[in-house]
Amino acid sequence: MRFFRLTAAGLLALSLTLNLSPADATANPAKPKKGKWEKIFDGKTLSGWHNYLKPGQPVSDKWKVEDGTLTLTAGRAGDIVTDKEYGDFELEIEWKIAEKGNSGIMYHVKEDPQYKTSYATGPEMQVLDNERHPDAKMGRNNNRTAGSLYDMLPPTDPSAYKPAGEWNKARLVVKDGKAEHYLNGKKIVEYPTSGPEWDKMVSESKFKGWEGFHKYSTGRIALQDHGDRVWYRNIRIREL
Repeated sequence: MRFFRLTAAGLLALSLTLNLSPADATANPAKPKKGKWEKIFDGKTLSGWHNYLKPGQPVSDKWKVEDGTLTLTAGRAGDIVTDKEYGDFELEIEWKIAEKGNSGIMYHVKEDPQYKTSYATGPEMQVLDNERHPDAKMGRNNNRTAGSLYDMLPPTDPSAYKPAGEWNKARLVVKDGKAEHYLNGKKIVEYPTSGPEWDKMVSESKFKGWEGFHKYSTGRIALQDHGDRVWYRNIRIREL
């Protein structure tokens, strides 16, 4: 028969273990960790992106990398989307729009041939020259201006926006059925991404009756080709 000797420290540890109640064991559960930040544009290549509905094919040469920025140089290039899909996430991205320019950042984009464009399914954070593009005066209550939830909710603080030719730092947080838009450090839009309030907003927008519009809880991030020159940089994301 083999005998084991316990040190004083070992006896103490054993005693604590045996006397630990279930409540004690769960008193300090580990907090869920946020995902690590991931660059989805490396500043050098278009790796990790493809044209909508064209996975595995080269991105249109009208989308270029110039001086560390991802830029659309001409229209008819098509929207580009991430290779990866995301559910709950935090996205940081900087954008600069040309005079009279229009673009957009979309999320939860479902890539499926039944949907001809990325905005058929993906809600949009608007990218716009508010002073010169006619879209700024369309819609209701400025709900097509920079930073808005396009055609649905206007920014609460229009002064957060920087005009054409200047960089804007945007942040988009989607988590637990809620989304928040930030522009240059200010939260300017907040909304539920499902439920009665969301359904009401959709019913009062151009997306009323669109069968697939934000019907998916995961999807791709998209950058829009609206035919105008736009620049993006410092694009990173983390899953929540």
